[in-house]
Amino acid sequence: MHELPSEWLALCVAVTLLGARHGLDADHLAAIDGLTRHNRARNRAFARYCGALFSLGHGIVVIAIAIAVAAARTRWTPPGWLDLTGAWISIGFLSALGLANLFAVVRAAPGEPVAPVAMKTALLRPLQRAGRPYSVALVGALFAISFDTVSQAALFGFAATQFGGVQHGIVLGLLFTAGMAATDAANGLWISRLLARADTRVARASRVLGLAIAGVSLMVAGVGAAKLLSADFEQWSADKGTVLGVAVLVVVLGAFLAGTLRQPGVGKVVSE
Repeated sequence: MHELPSEWLALCVAVTLLGARHGLDADHLAAIDGLTRHNRARNRAFARYCGALFSLGHGIVVIAIAIAVAAARTRWTPPGWLDLTGAWISIGFLSALGLANLFAVVRAAPGEPVAPVAMKTALLRPLQRAGRPYSVALVGALFAISFDTVSQAALFGFAATQFGGVQHGIVLGLLFTAGMAATDAANGLWISRLLARADTRVARASRVLGLAIAGVSLMVAGVGAAKLLSADFEQWSADKGTVLGVAVLVVVLGAFLAGTLRQPGVGKVVSE
């Protein structure tokens, strides 16, 4: 689990950054990609807002968990073996995710768009056909039912008890949701705009995004493994969680810009 700051302002900043980084998880990117493509192909007006709707449903679950834990005013400390097992499972999934996206880019034919590869998306693929705003939000809520999201939300609730309880839990949940909504909404708008362009622009941008997902997944997995295997590295990185979060944001947002802005003469915007 993440170590959160003990000061309120620093905690608020850290939670917002965690939300923004959470919005860049491969499962979010892949789900929003599928939802946006499905609804845009059917000329639905809300297609460009699928990212925002997805994060709304996801955030409601996060806020509810944070409130419940803060209201209980109890902190459950998981046994060491469970925390360690969960950490290695997360590292394993991230490594597999990074390699799968890397191979997807390498294997794609020239000019062929590359769809992001994700774990939960494969299990919940039928839900990507959601064709109403409320059903898109429901997909986001279902994606929040996972070990990583639930444990993060519970952690915010625990942290809120240091400052008063439920009200602070609500604030932290809202800040996490705001950070996540910023990146999820931007992703939905970006995908929608790309789909309005020629295939060459879409293919290039999807490759850049695929490489970014692969790089970030492998980087986070590597850092997590290094913390578990080296006490010195864990001590050195103890206060650098925010730096890692910012680094992830910079890498993926940089990939968005690179995929969108490179070769501006290639591809024309078609009428929406």
